[in-house]
Amino acid sequence: MIYVNQHIEIEFKNTLTKQQYENLLEAFSVQPSQIHRQTNHYFDTPEQHLKKLSSALRIREMDDMIECTLKEKRGQHQHLETTDIISPVDAQNMLACTEINSPSVKARLQQFNVSLADLYCFGTLTTDRVEIPYEGGLLVFDHSFYLQCDDYEVEYETNDETFGKKVFEQFLHKYNIEPQPAQKKIVRFMTALNNQKG
Repeated sequence: MIYVNQHIEIEFKNTLTKQQYENLLEAFSVQPSQIHRQTNHYFDTPEQHLKKLSSALRIREMDDMIECTLKEKRGQHQHLETTDIISPVDAQNMLACTEINSPSVKARLQQFNVSLADLYCFGTLTTDRVEIPYEGGLLVFDHSFYLQCDDYEVEYETNDETFGKKVFEQFLHKYNIEPQPAQKKIVRFMTALNNQKG
């Protein structure tokens, strides 16, 4: 059953060089006012319960709202997202590991027998994002920075995987971008974290 605050996310992602990213901003005449900063705080248990379920839990702070989202992998390009809008106090409590006041996400986690008391924030990633309507979907240019790293990517979000794949491949070809599928942000963060520890 999919609730009102759940939806299937279909997206295609490709890594960019800094130069490719800057070229796209220029090609689409992106103005500074179109670039919006968002901050992702990632959660799991010490036993990495969510990672083992191919899922990810985050709080995303944006200009005008804060979301708590659980993402569950459904396919190579598909995720089931469960999202609640939460207050700044709710976010602070969750970051402090004192309380989770995100009802839909909490209920979903309980279905998986995830110990809510064991959840903690293991890291934060910040992204400067541009969103542009494109060919019936949404084109996203991201510059992310975390753990002394920064990287660039383009995403295309769509409602139809077959159509979206074709549009994205044509987009990459048009702008001379070599197909190089990007990993999820949380995976890139974890890789950098493990490298730092190592």
